[in-house]
Amino acid sequence: MPTRVLLVEDDAMISEALSLALEDEDFAVTTAATGEDGLELLESTTVEVVLLDLMLPGIDGLTVCRAVRERGDLPIIVITARTDTQDVIAGLEAGADDYVTKPLVAGELAARIRALLRRAAPDRPARFALGGLEIRPDEEAVHRDGVPVHLTRTEFRLLAELVAAEGKVVTREQLLQRVWGHDYFGDTRLLDVHIRRLRRKVEPDPDSPSLVLTVRGSGYRIAPEP
Repeated sequence: MPTRVLLVEDDAMISEALSLALEDEDFAVTTAATGEDGLELLESTTVEVVLLDLMLPGIDGLTVCRAVRERGDLPIIVITARTDTQDVIAGLEAGADDYVTKPLVAGELAARIRALLRRAAPDRPARFALGGLEIRPDEEAVHRDGVPVHLTRTEFRLLAELVAAEGKVVTREQLLQRVWGHDYFGDTRLLDVHIRRLRRKVEPDPDSPSLVLTVRGSGYRIAPEP
């Protein structure tokens, strides 16, 4: 069964070329030329990942990204013509799981999509506690005092990798490879923004992290249980 993709791209030539290339990679592509059309399609069409151009007529890509993220944890890859740090960070802060820059290479994009959808995870117990959180790996769920903490699939995988290391440092390179796939060639902005997003959801005080700790110059680790 082909992976179902929604491509929101206003440039008709890019949309057609990318759709054909992804279909050759065994994806089923539905297209939308505007953010409004993309959001409407999501109401009636089941897809497994959204490819979203940030520069759209009408509703811009960042607004669409936030709207999709509010609906759940559907993986989002934003497409940008700019490599400017602020544009990339804005897309990730809006809820994107990954980003690619134009001109697009279909093979690389296909690898990114497959990496995001991969379900493989490190071995870990059925449930465990961390700083007042109950983590349920089989359900890809986190609860605090019985109340769900809504993580995206990517945020959960990032937390799971850190927890599986049992307090040992996991380097930036290891996290990028394990969570986003070995085909990721970008810089560490992707990881930094996701760590910030994760901390906002799981830390008692995100400005003074006590669970997800930075190891300067190396990577991150989970604080050991007292």
